[in-house]
Amino acid sequence: MPINKIVATKRGKTAIAAALIAAAAGGWQSTKDTSPTIHPPAVILAKEALISTWEGVVLDAHWDPYAKIYDICYGKTRLNGKPIQKGMRFSRKECDDFLEADLFNEYYLPLTKQVPQYVHFPVSVQAAQLSGSYNFGVGGMVRSKAMEAAKQGRWREACERQTAWNRAGGQVVQGLVRRREMGDAQRIGEAELCVSGI
Repeated sequence: MPINKIVATKRGKTAIAAALIAAAAGGWQSTKDTSPTIHPPAVILAKEALISTWEGVVLDAHWDPYAKIYDICYGKTRLNGKPIQKGMRFSRKECDDFLEADLFNEYYLPLTKQVPQYVHFPVSVQAAQLSGSYNFGVGGMVRSKAMEAAKQGRWREACERQTAWNRAGGQVVQGLVRRREMGDAQRIGEAELCVSGI
């Protein structure tokens, strides 16, 4: 369970409203929209309020000494099925477009296939789970206690259970605590956003 108290916030509610407006302006109307260019509010919300702020953007390919691969943008390691190579460079807009497309195709769609009721979760719960999936994998999310609680409609419990993913190398990492819980002065936390929409 969370280390800190999890509460809904005005900034979380504002981010949710902005994502709903952006999705509608982009042509999204319902969960039946499956066009690869019309993205649901959860994808936009996860991208704008969580992933782009926590991951940070790198426009020039750089070597990740831990993973022993090159990555670019928001941690992208492959492009069109091929590894990112030294010397690659993308604009901020290209990186943002890659992130949104990847979130939809590689995270949102797999989650909806493996957990059909996912599309009926509150948008804030979907977005928090997308962000978690981006960070620790779709498989990890699908098998998590957070997903189990969400499938049973226990929204607050689902938000709080996701905070357990706060370790690296077996140790609690304060950066992950902030990301999973209430964020910091500049960034919304996953649980903060999650409970702001339930």
